Amino acid sequence: MATDAIYKYLQDTNRPYSANDILMNLHKEYGKTAVQKALDQLTECGKIREKTYGKQKVYSIVQPDEDDPQESELNEIETEVLNMSENLRTAELNLKSCESQLQELLSTPTTEEGKKKEELLNDIVEKLQNKLKVLSENTIQVSSEEREMIKKEREKCVKEYRKRKRICMDIIDAILEGYPKDKKSLISELGIETDEDVNMMPLV
Repeated sequence: MATDAIYKYLQDTNRPYSANDILMNLHKEYGKTAVQKALDQLTECGKIREKTYGKQKVYSIVQPDEDDPQESELNEIETEVLNMSENLRTAELNLKSCESQLQELLSTPTTEEGKKKEELLNDIVEKLQNKLKVLSENTIQVSSEEREMIKKEREKCVKEYRKRKRICMDIIDAILEGYPKDKKSLISELGIETDEDVNMMPLV
């Protein structure tokens, strides 16, 4: 019977084993279900003890001596498992810290890249300083009479421009009455450049 055979095996070996270890050590004489059922029965009747380590259960014979070697070995295994779990947790924290440092280093420009960027910025600053110097040294003075004259000349030109633009658009609208395509196609066919085509700022 599986129960008697397994109990004798644990008693003779006097070592803790998992259900799978027992199954293999008994050369699969009994099925996995039968082995587990026998272990459950022996545990319920107090002949063996069951301890869980993570996802695995370990079984050992129950002895009257509290300081028996088997109990000591189980305690050692339990302590070792706890220590390994703590070491694993520490290693995972160290790994996460290293990964964070690596990402920070990868996102930081290298010394060579920093030097190139510095040279580029220095060139831009130098050009702006030269431009500022030229503008600062420009001492040409414009009198109020000249400014007024320039202003009037500009207003005259803007007025003439708007007049000619209006005449041009009136002609285009007249042609469109008999033209088979749209206004944009007509303007393109005539080779006329609009304000938008040349990115002209609105006149005020």
